Amino acid sequence: MSGKRTVEQVIEQHQAAGKFIQVDGIRTFVRDEGEGEVVFCIHGVPSSSYLYRKVIHALAAKGMRGVSIDLPGLGLSDRPEDFEYTFHNFARFCARAAEVMGIEKYHLLIHDIGGPVGFAMAAENKEKVLSLTILNTWIEVDKFQKPLPMRPFEKPLLGEAELMTIQHPTWYLLFSQLGVNHADDLPKEEVYAYVDLLKRDDGGKAFLKIMRNFQKSEEFKQLCYQAVQNVDYPIQAIWGADDPALDYEHFGNEIKRAANLSTVHKLDSRHFLQEEKPEEIAQLVVQLAGSRRGENR
Repeated sequence: MSGKRTVEQVIEQHQAAGKFIQVDGIRTFVRDEGEGEVVFCIHGVPSSSYLYRKVIHALAAKGMRGVSIDLPGLGLSDRPEDFEYTFHNFARFCARAAEVMGIEKYHLLIHDIGGPVGFAMAAENKEKVLSLTILNTWIEVDKFQKPLPMRPFEKPLLGEAELMTIQHPTWYLLFSQLGVNHADDLPKEEVYAYVDLLKRDDGGKAFLKIMRNFQKSEEFKQLCYQAVQNVDYPIQAIWGADDPALDYEHFGNEIKRAANLSTVHKLDSRHFLQEEKPEEIAQLVVQLAGSRRGENR
């Protein structure tokens, strides 16, 4: 299915729906919609706040405030060459962004590399976390191996060459295989927008830095575990059950064990479940928030 908008118009409308803030000198793009308790959504790669656009809208319609920033180096945010593109520094950056926006407490919604980023953010700001919702990600950072399609980006020269092959048609094919179950239900221009938002002004150089800076130390793993064990806030996991990259059998169960969850909510989607199941995700976040307040929803 092809939409009537061009890719440029899709991105223009996305940008018009958000705003820019300054976080420690970095021009940072934010999607911010709704009123009520804040749900701070952290994206992964190769994506941005654009991935959460439908979830944020659904959260706003359900009486919450959805917020997602573009991490430095991705989306519409700046891509400074001297930024430390590590999970832990991203966690600190997200915490600072919340401070800049005057957000004192928040529900966290995390996905992909936003998982380790969000775990570190929660561990270092437990008093601010109201709940934690975990989408397809991992927590055993010391053992993690990138899915096969992402491994070339680790290597100098090979990564640059691989990035050049990511154009609209090749990305659409990859998105159809890994991202969602029903790509035909999405306008192609909305899928193509991921490529343009990834490459932007630097051609994706910052993305390659991120891919080459995955933190795998025991110390960082222990920090991540502090976000899901012996905490006062409620935790849930929601999984795109057909994700071939971060599959449920391995990674979903990994999260289930680490957070001591009795169950994981499985949805009919793949890695980018926010595209296909925004209403279901938003509703589960709202329910978790209500359970914390002792409400019946």
